[in-house]
Amino acid sequence: MKSVRYQVGNQVRDQVWNQVGNQVKNQVMKSVWNQVWNQVCNQVSLQVRCQVWNEVRQQLKENR
Repeated sequence: MKSVRYQVGNQVRDQVWNQVGNQVKNQVMKSVWNQVWNQVCNQVSLQVRCQVWNEVRQQLKENR
């Protein structure tokens, strides 16, 4: 009887652990991905704006 109880308990524990672990992993991965994506977008956006602004200033200087 104890053997069956331990076996069922272990199976339930493993299933719950896997489900909770997967949910936490998915939430963490989503959060990290969003943070990385936002940082990359912000950095690229800043670089593009600076590059465009520098090109516009250079053209303005050349057209004086």
